[in-house]
Amino acid sequence: MIPSAFEYVAPSSLAEATAFLAAHPDDAKLVAGGHSLIPLMKLRLAAPKYLVDLAHVPGLKGVKEVGGAIEIGALTTHYEVQSSSVIRERLPVLAETAATIGDVQVRNRGTIGGSLAHADPAADYPATILALDAEIEVSGRKGLRSIKAADFFVDLLTTSLNADEVVTKIRIPLPLPGTGAAYEKFPHPASRYAIVGVAAVVHLNANGTCASAAIGVTGAGAKPERAAAAERGLVGSQLDDAALQKAGVSAAEAIDPVGDIHASAEYRRHLVREFTVRALRAAAERAKK
Repeated sequence: MIPSAFEYVAPSSLAEATAFLAAHPDDAKLVAGGHSLIPLMKLRLAAPKYLVDLAHVPGLKGVKEVGGAIEIGALTTHYEVQSSSVIRERLPVLAETAATIGDVQVRNRGTIGGSLAHADPAADYPATILALDAEIEVSGRKGLRSIKAADFFVDLLTTSLNADEVVTKIRIPLPLPGTGAAYEKFPHPASRYAIVGVAAVVHLNANGTCASAAIGVTGAGAKPERAAAAERGLVGSQLDDAALQKAGVSAAEAIDPVGDIHASAEYRRHLVREFTVRALRAAAERAKK
């Protein structure tokens, strides 16, 4: 299908991009890799008057370790996240998450910042970003600000970004020694989106008990979210099968699942329970190494 007519805008700086967004808050849409917005435009589900391409804005790409954290530019592609030696060594769960996204074409064009800003409820990154307690740095007419991942996702396809703001980077604190993480998902067989996806991060005490846990869930509800009650219930446990099963039940009970043509609400709740256990088990095994 052919999208509605639009004007193409290619700012050469972040200031130019945010100024244009501020001047056209209801009519302009940002495009990075284009794998989320362009299909919507072709289906006439989105019809922006202005398409603002960030491809020519410098400083929005790349991976580096800075001050105990990994910083990832918003225009870094999924493939670059997947293949980055820094991420593979320091945050392997994020590289593994990126590798599950779509197909080769999608991973070479889609970007981490674009995916997060689009806030698709079945996207893979949000679960891992939540579990890793990341911060999303954004820039607008009033300057820079950082948003905790837990505060970034508001509702279906909705974030806490203001109309004039652009995601510039994602900052993820490096895990402490004795920490393991894993992402497990039940993928749609065609799109590879998560019918349900769960990321788990586990930090162990010296005696092998759980010092802390973080669980991010995507695909189940209208927005990705943390399974806070399940996390609290794991602290102090040995992370044996009984503890993991209890956490799975807790995570499933806390979710308000959606039902659609891909999976019923009841089935999604079942998947949350099952994949929470799988992700926690894998994360715990990695934490022991």
